[in-house]
Amino acid sequence: ENNGAAKDVPNPITKQYNNPSSLPTTPPAGVRISYSSVKTGQKVLAMTFDDGPHPSLTPKLLDLLKERNIKCTFFLIGKQVKMYPDIVRRMIAEGHEIGNHTWTHCSLTRRSDEQIRKELQQSADAVKEVAGVTPQLIRPPYGAINQRIKDMMFTEFGYSTIMWSVDPQDWRRPGVAAVTSRLVNGAHPGAIMLAHDIHPPTLTAMPAMFDQLIAKGYQFVTVSQPELPAECFAPSPAVPRLPDADVDSNAAARDSEKLGLALRLERASRRACADRLRALYPPEKKS
Repeated sequence: ENNGAAKDVPNPITKQYNNPSSLPTTPPAGVRISYSSVKTGQKVLAMTFDDGPHPSLTPKLLDLLKERNIKCTFFLIGKQVKMYPDIVRRMIAEGHEIGNHTWTHCSLTRRSDEQIRKELQQSADAVKEVAGVTPQLIRPPYGAINQRIKDMMFTEFGYSTIMWSVDPQDWRRPGVAAVTSRLVNGAHPGAIMLAHDIHPPTLTAMPAMFDQLIAKGYQFVTVSQPELPAECFAPSPAVPRLPDADVDSNAAARDSEKLGLALRLERASRRACADRLRALYPPEKKS
């Protein structure tokens, strides 16, 4: 069973994702240790989903994202990745970003350093094994984190810790209308919004939430994208498919930031976008 995997032409970014990571152990200059939002004047925001993949709900979510040409970031539990590898492969094939959410969804502040390392490595290995992707982001389960652990994960794994600025508390099951309104009313430029694709009411709330924010002029991006200028994003719903050569040639953009920064470069603005990316994330000087 392919869990509803797309049967159309593969996303051109797939080749990039499947290549070994060229990122240094320590992230490049300009990448912060932790983010809960990104300062930008553009109406872009990142929708993130935790705790998946879920065997039935996540494929339905991927369907509605594909219908709207929306790319999101999924923070996956390693054990779930091993159980539902086809869903993870579909996420990558359709241009979504994957982050680490530990192997067992444990509270990192209640684990020893060695236990933390094991949780992160097992989960990262699972993603790499099933989808050929090396996660470059971490979201701590329950939001349980401190500065020392953030520093350790940044230094040893190259992970930026991704928190959030909008939380509908959908895990409390407040109802579909509440989840929708909390996300729509909380949205702001550069927001990182949180939800969980393991609760049926959350999934029911997503179409109205996405459609209302699109109507307000927002563009949805992956966590690694929000600092890009607006002209770097192709308009929804039609995004031109770029040939592999176009994506692969943008090595400066690919190597300067995390997975996904080269997504959706468009039309005549490609050169301007590449220049802006090099200015935002200058490559490290070789000694």
